[in-house]
Amino acid sequence: MKITLIAHDNKKDSLIQFVTAYRDILAEHSLYATGTTGQRVIDETGLPVTRFRSGPLGGDQQIGSMIADNDMDMIIFFRDPLTAQPHEPDVSALIRLCDVYQIPLATNMGTAEVLLKGLQEGFIDWRLIEERRN
Repeated sequence: MKITLIAHDNKKDSLIQFVTAYRDILAEHSLYATGTTGQRVIDETGLPVTRFRSGPLGGDQQIGSMIADNDMDMIIFFRDPLTAQPHEPDVSALIRLCDVYQIPLATNMGTAEVLLKGLQEGFIDWRLIEERRN
C-alpha cells in the first residue's frame, strides 16, 4: 500500500514516535510524506520515504493529486487542531478528497493505530473489497 505521513509542526515529534513504534508494519509499504516530516522520518527511523514539498508550498496538493488519480491508499495526518494553519484551505481540500475517494484518513494517533493494526491483520484491504462489490 501507498501510505502518506503528514504532521503539522507541533505534531511532528508525535508522528516520529508513532512511526518508530510501528516501523515494522510501515516498512512493508511505500511511504510518502511532505517535506520536513519526510526528512525527519528518514533521519530518525531509516525508512525510505518519497518526499513532496512542504504542505504550505504545495505538498498537500501533490498528495491530493495522487488521491484524485487513484494512486494513494492511506493518509496518516497528525493535525494540530489548536493552532491556526496558514494553508488551512489546502488541508481542508486534502481531507475532502479523502472523503470523495474513500481513502482511509487518520488525523490522530488513536485512529492511526487502528488503521495500522487493521492493515497488519489483513482487515484493511479496501481496494480489494471495493473491487469485489463491483
